[in-house]
Amino acid sequence: MAESESLHLSIGVLGISGGSQSHNVLFGSLCLTVSALWCGSGLVHILAGENIINSSRGLRDAMVPGLAAFTLALLAICIVAILCHEVVLSFIALSICLACAHQIAGLADSAFGQAATAVCYLMVCFVGAYFGSGRLLSYITQRKIQLPGTFNKDSVKPIQIQEVNDIVTVGVIMNLLSASVLACPLLGVVPKLFSGHVPWLWTAGVFQLGVCVKSYRSMDTLAATFYGFTSILRFTEGYTALVVHFTNQVPYSPVPFPVVFSVLFFILALFNLQDGFVNTIYQLFFVAYCIAIASEPQSFFQRGTQGVQAAIFVASAFVLFITLYNMASSNKIPTGAGFLKNLLARSNRFVLQTNSKDLHAPYLGYSKYADAEVLGHGCSVLAAFSITASLSSGNPLAILILPWAVVSGGVLHLICGSVAFARGKTLESSTFILYGIMWTVWGLTRFGGLYGDVRGLHLAVGIISFMLFNVLVTAGALFLNKAWFIYTFTFQLILISFLLDAVGALPYGYDIGVTIILGLVSFYMFLASIFNCTFKSPQMPFGDPFIKLSGFGGGKDSCPHLPARKSSSVQQIAEIMKNGGICGMPTDTVYVLVAACNRPQAVEKAYKVKKQAKERPMSLWISSIKQLEPVRDQISPLLWDFMEAAWPSSISLVIARAPWMEFFGLGDSSKYIGTPQSIAIRNPDCTVATHLINAVGPIAVTSANPTGEADTTHHNQVYAKLGDKVDGVLCDGPSPENIASTVVDCTKIENGQIGFFRVGLIPKSKVLQIFEGIQKKHMHGQMNAAFETDVADPHRHLTVSQTNLSETQTDSGISQNSPANSQSSLDLSQHEEEEEEDESL
Repeated sequence: MAESESLHLSIGVLGISGGSQSHNVLFGSLCLTVSALWCGSGLVHILAGENIINSSRGLRDAMVPGLAAFTLALLAICIVAILCHEVVLSFIALSICLACAHQIAGLADSAFGQAATAVCYLMVCFVGAYFGSGRLLSYITQRKIQLPGTFNKDSVKPIQIQEVNDIVTVGVIMNLLSASVLACPLLGVVPKLFSGHVPWLWTAGVFQLGVCVKSYRSMDTLAATFYGFTSILRFTEGYTALVVHFTNQVPYSPVPFPVVFSVLFFILALFNLQDGFVNTIYQLFFVAYCIAIASEPQSFFQRGTQGVQAAIFVASAFVLFITLYNMASSNKIPTGAGFLKNLLARSNRFVLQTNSKDLHAPYLGYSKYADAEVLGHGCSVLAAFSITASLSSGNPLAILILPWAVVSGGVLHLICGSVAFARGKTLESSTFILYGIMWTVWGLTRFGGLYGDVRGLHLAVGIISFMLFNVLVTAGALFLNKAWFIYTFTFQLILISFLLDAVGALPYGYDIGVTIILGLVSFYMFLASIFNCTFKSPQMPFGDPFIKLSGFGGGKDSCPHLPARKSSSVQQIAEIMKNGGICGMPTDTVYVLVAACNRPQAVEKAYKVKKQAKERPMSLWISSIKQLEPVRDQISPLLWDFMEAAWPSSISLVIARAPWMEFFGLGDSSKYIGTPQSIAIRNPDCTVATHLINAVGPIAVTSANPTGEADTTHHNQVYAKLGDKVDGVLCDGPSPENIASTVVDCTKIENGQIGFFRVGLIPKSKVLQIFEGIQKKHMHGQMNAAFETDVADPHRHLTVSQTNLSETQTDSGISQNSPANSQSSLDLSQHEEEEEEDESL
């Protein structure tokens, strides 16, 4: 039976995918709730199968608290689904809710049996099959056939997933689960907290870590921090039950850590006032919970702590219903969400941050995460104060330190480091990851029973290696700001205390002193980070960097960084370019470095800034084909019509070089654009680029990165990579696309043939479709009226450079170029290398 029941775990893991990818808050909450239910129950049955839970009574005590929590959670989802007219979801939630209730009854009294539970799950199978088939049929028929009940009348409305962080409902349900497990011993439902409850508690912890990460994806820093903190509690509660199981001794809980934890929860609750009174009051329950842990030495096994968890159980049920209803329904239950904003509107001293896309704009590269420094510094505070307790007894497991240090200092630091890395914050991510590894290794070694009483050089060598890495981090912090330098330097003092302890030379009180200093420094950074992400003004200072260099962070005063969405910014950059400057600019692909063609010295400067080799020429961009009107008589009718049909887009056309290029005033700098035989020209599908080219005329373009480096995908990277040589940057955040343009060879278009140097953002089939349409028009005599007189004149002069590219003929006359050992083959490779370098094309 244990093996079959453990399949719940596998099905529960699969449920995570459906819930995490859903844009429907009720469907997502239902999937993830059922996933957690089956993960937890599956793990409990695995423990029963391994005889860790060795009686039917033990199985009952292990299952009932978790099932009770999910019964209430599913009932709340069912009620909200009914109020929102989600018939199928309400039926599924109610069926699983009744299944859990019947399972509790069957565990309490074997005479009740499990038939009712099986019937409820069978109903879920039938309804789920009907619902899934209806959705699949609707998708296949493109909504022409919809089974009754599978779509409600509002299902076709656009889903606004950016306005709310709908994953928080799962975090509340996990708090409900933990509270049920700890409150049941107080209410006499189960005798005590024991190892059979660990699967429920650690399932809640894992899911809350997922809620934390998903909240960063939803740009909700405060929710991510809160559920990161609560996950620490979940893992600690489960760890305590395991220690009792293996040692038959309840671990003693030191006072400093939960007291500091209560302070962090209190600060978090205050800043959550901007989301309303409900979240603030709810988080104050966790302040009381931490105080209860600090006041009772056996913490989770004593009635005071369990009583607070009973209150959290009731509060979580109410918060779950309110949150679900407000997210799923057009009607809202008042929560006082606008109170703080209205209060501060009367004062000019405090100005709240707006939820614009610039609030969590990444420093470098593309990111879909909010800033994680609030949680990172909060965990540094917790990790520092967790090791202030001394190990007076010989058994390190007798004092509750290990989960505080490893989960807060290790696991969450690694998550914060990963988020910081995604945001392009290289130094911060390296710091959090390094410290996360250090806290994990030291916590497991010193407080997990691996350290013992042995002191020696082998352990000291490992600590010294961490110290050397931290020296590099501290040196890097000199270029960031004063607060980060103090933070990294203080951690170096912590590492010294670890080293002295390893060799048995630790002075009395030194370790306590430096951990308190680190805790206070981290607390300031936590407070400053949460304050600055909440208020636009005033801002708590981090201090200027001790050392400033050119590049990111040191040159925005000398190099204007202007928002691309403002017309005045585009005009200012245009003036810089008219005066011979070169600038960074966003496009429909990646950022590029541009110079005005009528300023030859600027074109040469841009070429030299790039440090390009001779085989890496620049390209020519225009804002409209109308800019080529004065030289239209030098362009073939077929090519002209192809340009009109293909542009504006992410298509670059490689055409034969001709005298018309002199029209743009390039002079001697024309040698830097294209090759002696051909030139790449493009009309980008980008509003900012179009306005700028309209203001300055055609521009010479190259990618905004030194030759051989990766493409520039954020405006901060332009100055970071090219330094003071750039005269201005138009800023528009992350690049919309990281895929290069499609490069089409039109040097033999007069023969009815085009080739492809590279297939990029625009598919090959689309380009061929456009070209075939133009060919058909010319075959039927339908061409641009402006060329009719030229075609009638047999002596019309047209300069088109012929190439000797080897081609593979096709029935339609369209070919794919292949390199050959000729000058034209070199021409092709030059353009291919140019396009690989210049992703902007």
